Amino acid sequence: MPRSYFSPATFRFLKALARNNHREWFLAHKADYERDVRDPFLQLITDLQAPLAKISKHYRADPRKNGGSLFRIYRDTRFSGDKEPYKPWASARFFHERRHEIPAPSFYVHIQPGDCFVGGGMWHPEPDALKRIRAFLADNPAAWKRATQSKTFRAHFAFWGESLTRPPRGFDPGHELIEDLKRKDFAAGEGFEEALACSAELLPYMVESYKRITPMIDYLCAAQELDF
Repeated sequence: MPRSYFSPATFRFLKALARNNHREWFLAHKADYERDVRDPFLQLITDLQAPLAKISKHYRADPRKNGGSLFRIYRDTRFSGDKEPYKPWASARFFHERRHEIPAPSFYVHIQPGDCFVGGGMWHPEPDALKRIRAFLADNPAAWKRATQSKTFRAHFAFWGESLTRPPRGFDPGHELIEDLKRKDFAAGEGFEEALACSAELLPYMVESYKRITPMIDYLCAAQELDF
């Protein structure tokens, strides 16, 4: 039976963290984080394992507390101008079994007050991976159009990320997919309300969204010579 995972307490904690983003406050409220954010998210990840395996046997929903699908709430501030130590959101990615060998697209979900969304793709792919995607796009436009220009895709998803202002070097400016070839990111998603995040509809909604975006994920896997 469908069940709910997050609650208004999840969003109250994340809002409070945004206002009190420092170590002392977080340590004093760590039990709230674990009860209202981390543990429900780990249960969601656990319950996604079976339906995700039906979408692709090569993708994993890993419910480990560390090193699994759930992103750490601690920010890496070493190379960032933003020195706040914690992320005022919670997120997870569901990754390809060969992600440590080859850059691979992921499925994604993001829980944040006023900004919940679900989607997938490749965010900031490394230069070699980006080069492979662009070459594959140039040579296989029809499959990309079927994956990302269908009525269903356009009704649900918007692309994220940045694009070049000019065509990338070595590609025909007149190519039918030139706007896609300019992309620096190949990721897309759709937003949803906090009420849905707190309802028993969240997991079925995620599964249906992942099914809808699967043709794009499959295409990006093919561009990296990965099985889907």
